[in-house]
Amino acid sequence: MNVINATVPTPVQAAREIESFRNDFPILKLKINEKPLIYLDSAASSQMPQVVIDRLVQYQTSQHANINRAVYELSEIATSEYEGARRKLQRFINAREDREVIFTSGTTDSINLVMHGYGRKFFKANDEIILTTLEHHSNIVPWQMLADETGAKIRVVPANEDGELLIGEYKKLFNERTKFVSLIHVSNALGTINPVKEMIAIAHEHQVPVLIDGAQAAPHMTVDVQDLDCDFYCFSAHKLYGPTGVGMLYGKAKLLESMQPFKGGGDMIASVTFEETLYTTIPHKFEAGTPPIAAAIGFGSAIDYLLSIGLDKISDYENELLNYATEQINDLAGVRIIGTAKNKTGVLSFVIDGIHPHDIGTLLNEEGIAVRTGHHCAQPIMQRYNIPATSRASFAFYNNKTEVDALIKGIHSVQKVFS
Repeated sequence: MNVINATVPTPVQAAREIESFRNDFPILKLKINEKPLIYLDSAASSQMPQVVIDRLVQYQTSQHANINRAVYELSEIATSEYEGARRKLQRFINAREDREVIFTSGTTDSINLVMHGYGRKFFKANDEIILTTLEHHSNIVPWQMLADETGAKIRVVPANEDGELLIGEYKKLFNERTKFVSLIHVSNALGTINPVKEMIAIAHEHQVPVLIDGAQAAPHMTVDVQDLDCDFYCFSAHKLYGPTGVGMLYGKAKLLESMQPFKGGGDMIASVTFEETLYTTIPHKFEAGTPPIAAAIGFGSAIDYLLSIGLDKISDYENELLNYATEQINDLAGVRIIGTAKNKTGVLSFVIDGIHPHDIGTLLNEEGIAVRTGHHCAQPIMQRYNIPATSRASFAFYNNKTEVDALIKGIHSVQKVFS
């Protein structure tokens, strides 16, 4: 694994240093249709560096056992590594305690855990939940299910033409019935970075707790849950250079302790009789059954890898790449970027006049270019723009300007085919 030295590089040096990290990702050596793979879909799932792959292999070949309760050495090692990964995540988001970090199967699972554990316990008819137009379906559907069950109501923060939330309208949604706010930190469809710290403060003025979906934020910027003062925060490993099937939920300890478990089974109990079950303490109260041990340890390794590079350095480089790509696409006739917020991460959603996004994706694939096409599990924001879908190029620090140039050339080829 490459490690950047501590000296402050020039912008050109920084780009060269970041470029060297491409060698850490074996999949980038692949060829698709006899063309070098240009992977521009990291918002859906980022690639894994060799160091994370190696860590998974190490666990499976020399450390694997089920965790907790057993007293033999292999189980104790596995338990130590699993809990060590939890502590890495605690430090990564600056949680007060490691017991505030719960391993889940991903962001969707985390949101559902809060919906079931907090929402089903505390919400009632006519209570109101605030969401935003920018939400991923995973932060809409669970709350709709809860509303159907309890009679609660959903209120929605609108967005302007640039894809920015209207904070004035957000403030107007609060009343004595408002019980919860759940919103995305960064839009997966547009790349908009929402002013979540301000929005959390507004909600707290009304004593309303807030969940932040950080799936698109954690890979690209520093997340400090104490500074944000959010009540819940969640994200997935597979968007953060780790394995699939694992994510994390942060929750303030007091809130987690007040919640009912989402799932029942082994390892989340203090005692069980046929008359009564007593639940154990957090975080294990919410981790029923055998957890994704290997994936959690890989998650911790991905955190180590990111921190060895530096999130600030990654963010600066990705912003430079986004600005370059934005300029290039804006110069193309017949191509329009959807989502032009002033504050964005590395996502470019675009439409081409007269060409369906699925056709764009298919033709770009012939050039080895992987972009996501469709509504990106964010149909409400598509409806806001009165479009069915977009093509989306999403960047990571292993991408470069040469790949952006190839994307632009590919778009020209697509337009030529349909001309």
